Amino acid sequence: MTSAQPNGRILLQQCLSAKLMVQPATEDEEAKYVTINRGLIVYVCFLQGANMEIVEKMAKAALNTRLSDAENGKLVSVLDLPGDVLIIPQATLGGNLKGKVMQYHRNINKEEGENLYRAFVDLCRKTVQGQEKSKDCEVQAGTYGNRQVFSTDTNGPFTHLIKF
Repeated sequence: MTSAQPNGRILLQQCLSAKLMVQPATEDEEAKYVTINRGLIVYVCFLQGANMEIVEKMAKAALNTRLSDAENGKLVSVLDLPGDVLIIPQATLGGNLKGKVMQYHRNINKEEGENLYRAFVDLCRKTVQGQEKSKDCEVQAGTYGNRQVFSTDTNGPFTHLIKF
């Protein structure tokens, strides 16, 4: 039995805080960062065949999967926590090992990937801001197609890969 190839992948990781450089320092300016407090880091990768339907499924899963410990000890989603969200484009999630080398032949082209990434970020922001419990929560995002310096404090690490 063969399974269909995935069109997208997200990697979810709980965090106590996170900081992502979105613009490196230049001679004239210091580096720029986005930060979040307790919440969820979402690494996002779109593969060939990804579309808005996949974006919607990925956003819903990222925000509604119960991964975080509430005060009562039960697992809750980042929306129910409530917590912040940091979205990081991560093309390397699309890699497949061939021999000793990673290959990325199934990754979506850069322009399509950037459009889907923006749609994913926008949908996550609208969803979080539309929740009464999460209205004061931050949704931050990295820049698509660039290397980014990243640091986080986790209470795990609990990392979960979901394929779409």
